[in-house]
Amino acid sequence: MITGGQRSGKSEYAERLALQMSSTPIYLATSRIWDDEFRQRVDMHKARRGSQWTNIEEEKYLSRHDVTGRVVLVDCVTLWATNFFFDLQPESMRSARAAAAHVDRTLEELKSEFAKFTSQDAIFIFVTNEIGSGGVSDNEIQRKFTDVEGWMNQFIAAQADEVILMVSGIPVKIKGA
Repeated sequence: MITGGQRSGKSEYAERLALQMSSTPIYLATSRIWDDEFRQRVDMHKARRGSQWTNIEEEKYLSRHDVTGRVVLVDCVTLWATNFFFDLQPESMRSARAAAAHVDRTLEELKSEFAKFTSQDAIFIFVTNEIGSGGVSDNEIQRKFTDVEGWMNQFIAAQADEVILMVSGIPVKIKGA
């Protein structure tokens, strides 16, 4: 698992790591394109990768793809979790009970899909963000998503053989050999 802040060098580090492990890795992109600026970010990522990559775009159900025997870079957990969070969001989260149930349901769905996907015999590299490192948002939906993301990061990190924190382009080993 590679984690860190925005523009910390996570994706580039993960790409180099995947290429050290395989001459033909899979890049599994989880984002939705929601505006022109974000499309430019995605295009920048695509342009950086060469033809040796197998590119797969999958917003939610990673386990649909057979990656047996491959090195797979999933970029990123944050956008993947966002897709579940907003797709499962009830019309109203006005009560604390509804908001808590939404967080719980989102985490259940994510953990279940993660287990299905990672049950394949493959090498997985997950890129994620440390969105909870800043201040507490005044927006309830953002606070709930930060909870989901933080708990999902903890879940993945607990199962990962290695965890790397990227700080200003420098990898700092948090867990592993």
